[in-house]
Amino acid sequence: MNKGFTPKLCRKCLYTSISFDDMVRFAGMAYPDYDIYESSGYPRGYPISSQDAADRIVADMIQDGYYVDFIETLAKIGAKGFMGRPYIFKDFDDVIDDVIEAGYSYDEETYQFFEDQSQQISRNWGRLLEGDERQMAVLRLDIAGNSILVKENPKPLIDKAYNDLREIVSNAVVSRFGRLWIWEGDGSLGVFMVGNYSRMAILAGIDIINEMFIYNKMRNPLNSVIKLRISVHSGDLIYSENDIKCLKAETVRKATSLESKAAVPNSLVISESLALSQDQSILNLFSNAKSVSSEKYRIYQVSQDKE
Repeated sequence: MNKGFTPKLCRKCLYTSISFDDMVRFAGMAYPDYDIYESSGYPRGYPISSQDAADRIVADMIQDGYYVDFIETLAKIGAKGFMGRPYIFKDFDDVIDDVIEAGYSYDEETYQFFEDQSQQISRNWGRLLEGDERQMAVLRLDIAGNSILVKENPKPLIDKAYNDLREIVSNAVVSRFGRLWIWEGDGSLGVFMVGNYSRMAILAGIDIINEMFIYNKMRNPLNSVIKLRISVHSGDLIYSENDIKCLKAETVRKATSLESKAAVPNSLVISESLALSQDQSILNLFSNAKSVSSEKYRIYQVSQDKE
């Protein structure tokens, strides 16, 4: 991906549109603990001009990897205002277009950027840094009866079937702007952050269940069906390149618990907290709320008995 942003566009937008105090305030919303005095070396309280502040802020954002976050912050403020006050950023469309030219796609409904999937698909959407915390949805998948399948089928057929499964899962996740973070021998973890990420995760899970129904009927080389248990839950998640850290995250642990306790073979379960944020067209596909070990959930099922 080309990361060649054009700093002068954003710098001019800032110093011609907002005050020094607003610049610093908005920078801090995108860049945790940002301190322009520490960065610039000026004595604290020294009167920094708007142009110098814009130069310093944009340079720091680009250098430290927060530039796209900063532009998203400005986009939201430009659309919705801040603390009841409207803001107009001059020539901001040019700033947006510049980020797009650098290899990103832009969701005008959520004011989010993510890497252009026609150019690159990376674990962090071309955005996240180690330790970044975001609201995300996770999809946890497990192959029911994996050990029996492996024992009762020749390895070449198992390899073929599981490669097919991975392709089905990956396509369902990536086509809805998710990322497949973990693929283990008998399960996987998909993560969603872009747009209506909870809905995307649910629809990806439904896609996988339905695709496996067709696969088991038409292409499965094994002597029995591949049965999946899938769960979806959303919450805070800290980005890490370390798979072990990801699996220990509370949001992932909740999804794993739902998958193991509530899901049955050939089903998708979603947490009740996630269900409550969905529209009726989604909820109509699921059961009414159920509970197991004090955890409430809803379930979507299909029958996949192999003839």
